[in-house]
Amino acid sequence: MNKTLDMPNQDSGGKFQLGKIFHWFKTPKGRRTVSGYFFISPFILGVLCWVVIPAGVAAWLVFQDWNMIKPAHFVGLDNIRRMFFEDPLFWKSLKITTIFTITSVPLSLIFSFSLALLINTKVKGLAVFRTIFYLPSIMPAVASAVLWAWILNTDFGLLNAVLSYFGIPKVAWLQETQWALPALILMSLWSVGAAMIIFLAGLQGIDDQYYEAAEIDGAGSWSKLIHVTIPMMSAVIFFNLIMGIINSFQVFTAGFLITNGGPQNSTLFYVLYLYRNGFQYLNMGYASALAWVLFFIILIFTGIIFKTVGRQVYYQE
Repeated sequence: MNKTLDMPNQDSGGKFQLGKIFHWFKTPKGRRTVSGYFFISPFILGVLCWVVIPAGVAAWLVFQDWNMIKPAHFVGLDNIRRMFFEDPLFWKSLKITTIFTITSVPLSLIFSFSLALLINTKVKGLAVFRTIFYLPSIMPAVASAVLWAWILNTDFGLLNAVLSYFGIPKVAWLQETQWALPALILMSLWSVGAAMIIFLAGLQGIDDQYYEAAEIDGAGSWSKLIHVTIPMMSAVIFFNLIMGIINSFQVFTAGFLITNGGPQNSTLFYVLYLYRNGFQYLNMGYASALAWVLFFIILIFTGIIFKTVGRQVYYQE
């Protein structure tokens, strides 16, 4: 008896709630909300399909042994133990990548900032210079690798041709362990155009009144650079620093296409070693462990930068 009396109340309540939802959809706020979610749905689906789900699968594979042919089986922390205690190439690849990062990132920042200062002046043909400096950053990675393989060639490379013009003997850039990594660091300066454009946008956003006030106080060009330009550009410098660290820890193309990690693993970058374990040795569990360790390394590095350098950044109101 009670059950038959309760059913109409539940139906009427459900219909009431459903009616409120349909009424909300008809309101301007409801239509804007639905339209907004509709337009961002490709991005949400992309993040789910290409970031969240693969990251979850990689986290699961950390504790598995899977060669993509046979079914995966649970191995616990064996991949982690092997990585830290049994694999010398893990530490070597991490060391090489760290050296590359702490060397190439500061050089790229200085080089791109200097180029931005140069093209921020009023000279003839400025648009041409901006295009020339920016074009290498949008060149396909494979094309850049092929070009630099020719530039660094020992016998007929452009770099050795220039050195021989000044009487300097040829250098085996890609065949000697002491020169291979510096050669790839030099190559990394080829694509500073993107950072240069960001620096240029920041420079053009500085109000001229700061420079006028500095000139009234007797400041010269160097003083204006140190006491006006760099402090006002600190947020942009900080952004390019963070992006440079993240990108440098993921360097892959140059080491894969030009040297293939050689000679004697002197250019065995971390992501190249990860790629070898996953797609050459078919050890996806170990490769997933390497990937997650790389994620935490980048997270720790960026966190340290935020805690130290980030406190010195000036944000103009």
